[in-house]
This record gives sequence, C-alpha cells and structure tokens, in this order.
Amino acid sequence: MVVFKNKGAVYKAVRDVDIGPNSREVYIRANVKAPRMAGVLVKVFAWFLEAPIFGAILLYILKRNNLIHKLVSFAELEEPPVFVPSQPFEDVKEQEVRYIESDLPPHQQVQQAIECLPSFSEDASKHQKLSFHRWTILDYSRAYSSGETTPRLVAEQFIAAVQESCNPQLHMSFFINYNTGDILKQATESTLRYERGEPISVLDGVPIAIKDEIDCTPYPTTGGTTWLHKLRACKNDACCVQRLRSCGAILVGKTNMHELGAGTSGINPHYGATRNPYNTSKVTGGSSSGSAAVVSAGLCPVALGVDGGGSVRMPAALCGVVGFKPTFGCVSHSGVLPLNWTVGMVGILASTVEDAFIVYAAISGKTSSHQSSMLSPKACFPLLKSTNFTSNIKLAKYGEWFNDCSDDIKVCCSLALDKLHEHYGWETVEVTIPDIETMRLAHYLTIGSECTTSLSSLLQNVNIEELGWDTRVAFRVYGSFDSVEYLNAQRIRSRTMQFHEKIFEKADVIVTPTTGATAYSIMNDALKTGELDYINGAAFVRYQIAGNFLGLPAVTVPIGYDRLGLPIGLQFIGRHWSEPKLIRISHALQALFISDYKKPEVYYDLLKKKK
Repeated sequence: MVVFKNKGAVYKAVRDVDIGPNSREVYIRANVKAPRMAGVLVKVFAWFLEAPIFGAILLYILKRNNLIHKLVSFAELEEPPVFVPSQPFEDVKEQEVRYIESDLPPHQQVQQAIECLPSFSEDASKHQKLSFHRWTILDYSRAYSSGETTPRLVAEQFIAAVQESCNPQLHMSFFINYNTGDILKQATESTLRYERGEPISVLDGVPIAIKDEIDCTPYPTTGGTTWLHKLRACKNDACCVQRLRSCGAILVGKTNMHELGAGTSGINPHYGATRNPYNTSKVTGGSSSGSAAVVSAGLCPVALGVDGGGSVRMPAALCGVVGFKPTFGCVSHSGVLPLNWTVGMVGILASTVEDAFIVYAAISGKTSSHQSSMLSPKACFPLLKSTNFTSNIKLAKYGEWFNDCSDDIKVCCSLALDKLHEHYGWETVEVTIPDIETMRLAHYLTIGSECTTSLSSLLQNVNIEELGWDTRVAFRVYGSFDSVEYLNAQRIRSRTMQFHEKIFEKADVIVTPTTGATAYSIMNDALKTGELDYINGAAFVRYQIAGNFLGLPAVTVPIGYDRLGLPIGLQFIGRHWSEPKLIRISHALQALFISDYKKPEVYYDLLKKKK
C-alpha cells in the first residue's frame, strides 16, 4: 500500500517546541472513526479484515482515517528512537521519607512500610468517622491478631461470596479460576501461624487476587483465552506472586480480564463480562477488570493487575478504588505473560493508598531476574504518618487535555484541584503537553506490534475460531504494522519523553482526570462476541498513555461520582522513580475525599462487622 502513501506530519524539533501555557501547539482530540460493533456486525467485520486482498485495503483505510498514517506511519521527525522507557535512578532528596536497606526480604520491606503509616489509634479513629470504608490490610491483620476472626473463617466467607456472585441474578464474572481446596489450605496454615503468635507479616492471611495474566500456582494462566494455557504451562509463581506468598498472603484465584488484554471494556466472551459493583449493568473497564471488581466489591483489599495501556488505573477509577502503576522496571516482570514488553507493568488495585503502598513494598525490589541492574534504586518509602507535609507541591495541568472529558468528570476533578489548593496550598501550573494524540497512536502501534510478535509462535498452533471476535479484529490490526511504523513510534516515544522531562522541571506531578468517561452500559449483543467500541475506548485511555509509553509511575484515587452514581478518579503522573512523592500526594488527596465514599450495590463484608 506504499503506492498510496499519504503525506505525514512534519514535527518541529523538541528544542523548538513551547510547552508553556500560551504555546501555539494545537491539541488534537482523538479522531476515532469507527462505529460500535458487536454480534453479527463484528463477525462480518472480522471476516472482511481477514480476507487477503479486501482486508488489506480496509486496514489501509482504517489507519488513514484514524490518523495513524499522518501522525505516526509517514511522520517526519528528527529524534532517534527510544525502545525501552527506562531511566537510571536519580537520588533526589525527598522530604519525609525513610531510606531502607537494599535487598531486604519482602516481609521485612512490608514491616518497613508499616512503620511509615499512621498509628493504630489514629487510623481506627478515622475509620469510626466514615459512613463507609472497605476493610484494609491492617483491618484484617488486627482482626486476626485480636482473635476476632481467623483467616480460615474469612476464607470460608470469601468462597461463599464468590459462589453467590456467580448466581444468574448477579453473574458478576469476577474470576476465571479459583480453587476452594487451595484457598482453605492456605487459610488453615495462616490460622495456625496466628495461633502460635507467629504471623509472617501484616499480609499473613489477607486475601489477594491475581489477574490471569500473571503466573500463580496451582492455576493455569489463560490470559483470558480458552487455549493459551494448553500451549504455555504455568510451572511456578511469578516473582511478584512469590513475594506476596512469602509474606503469608492468601492467593485466592485468577481474576477475569479482557482477552489477551486487547480491549478496554472487560467484556470477555469466554468467561463472561465482569460487571461493575456500583452498577451491574455497567462495564468495569479493562483489561484488569476482575481485579478492580473484586476490590470494589470487598472480596479482597488488594489485587494485582498488569497495566499496559491504563489496564490497572482505568478499571480502578471506573470501579471506585485506588490504582497504582509503578515506574517501568520497578517490579519484576518475570512470570507475567509477555504481551507488552516495553509498555506493561505489574500494578496494584487497592481499597486505599495505604494498602497499595504495603503491597508495593512487598513486590518491588531487585531480583535475580530483573530487567537491568540500573532499574533497582535504593528503596525509599514515604512517611505517611508525618503531619509536616510540604505545601509547595506544584501540579502541572494541560487545560485543553484536562477538560476533554464528560462534564461530570470535568466538574468533579476541577473541584478536587480547588480543594487541594484550599487545604494544602498546592499550586496548579498551566502547561502545554504537545503530541497527546500522536503519543496515543504511537503507543497503540507499539503495544499491538509487541503483542502479536510475542504470541506469533503460539498463534500458529491455534484455530482462529478459538479467539473472540473482537480479539480477532484487534490482532488483525496489530499485525498490519511494519518495522518502519514501529521505529517511527519509538522516535515519538523519545520525543514525548523529552517533553515530559521539561514539564517535570516546572512541577512535581502532572494531574489529569483518570478517564474521559465513566462506565458505560453492557449490551447483550456483546456478551458472546465481545465488542468494538473505539470511541468509548479512546475516552477511557485518554489520560493513561504516558504512564505506559514513557514508563512513568501513576496513581488514581477516587474523588466522587457522576449523576448516575458511577465513580470518578483523579490521576497523578510522576517522574521516573518518584513513587515516594506520588504516594504521599495521593494519600493527601485521599484524606480529603474518603469520608464521601459510597458503598457499591454489590459488596461483601468478609469481616462481618456493623458499619
């Protein structure tokens, strides 16, 4: 199709681009030209795309009309490519942090994190003032230590709740796989440790769910498919799972996900559409759909996901929980399906910022299988118990981008910024972030190319009919990208990394809404085929891409609800290795809004207390 080559965009050199508030750089809104398809329509579309000649023509038209050709494929720019978004650790002297020894075992790192948290009496008094709060890691640990309940009893409650969630009236589709015998075995062992007064850590006996993209024995790793586990055996725990297991956590099963991470709705035609606990007719977002839903519904205080294109933060925001994606390389990727080599990261979905911090302490750190030694800085934890939080925090805000969302989200997030200024004196700094839409398309090209390449040898042994129809379409598009397009995408990565480095010279973090829209309705025609809804998908990922494409840490915190009662999140994006500051800032934000959190329609109280 090079014979029909379109004229590509010509980009100015980074040094010549103004990122100030009065920049003449034009904000390009997502130019998605594709109707929603499901049922018979998505089948017909997939057949057309898979046709040898007509499919190639159709792909060319799709890439042209959606600006991939103009902004990425045929673009002219001078920057060299950057293939991996890693940065060496800079020891920036942070205020109110604790430096800990490198290479501590996970349970000792968890203890160090606990010592950074507010005292038990302070924490308990705050909980008493809340109309609703999800039980946290420390709530479970204290209930076990006091004898109020046991891990075995909680495990039994958990199993009963999951079984209830599967009934036809709810059909929440939280899990792809869970094993009652294995759960009870882990819980019994934990109960005995508490009876001896020898819990391993505060995570001992705490139920934690794992996205089915991460190896966790004794379960197969399906990636949301019906075939992958038959070709790739799960023989050992992923590194992050092993670290949690060594802390005594009860690993309760593998959560549902969008098939192969190739979508944003969380609708899986093989294992069911994961439903939003705040409104069961709505999507959870994806691809870590089940992990977000189980935390929102109270089944686990924490779950692991994988964030390749907002796949942790997006469903966390849509389901009203915290979503935390660390810096690229901070958590070992060993034992995680290689669906996205340079954009994916293990992330954490949690009831609170504190819970995300505790699990981050457990799973982060240098390992023998780590990608690179330069990606293992000395550990530095934020002192969340400190009351001397600095008031000179600067939040970078790109107004046109920030406001490119639904009215409810825009109002809610703007009020949150006002509240942060009123309570803490934080300043909002207006900036311009160039090439937002270009970055989204370059990321799409990158994650698609990496996903198809990593699975190519396996897909040769799979009948195409074993894939969901929406995944078939996605992989046909992914496979259409060539090496020149991939290289141009990596040159855009280099360019946008430089823009963000300039912005972090002006501010501590970038602030955005987490998603451009709240959860939309699950339509019956999508249940068996999946769906293509690129307009809603583009709105969901609008603020996610920098965290993945550039390897930056990011966190979303619930701050309110739209007119239908659906959750809204605010996101902070930090510079590489700025987790201590990011956690402190998000903890301060949470403190302003946690008293207004609402109980979901579907919620399970595993500690059986009155609230």
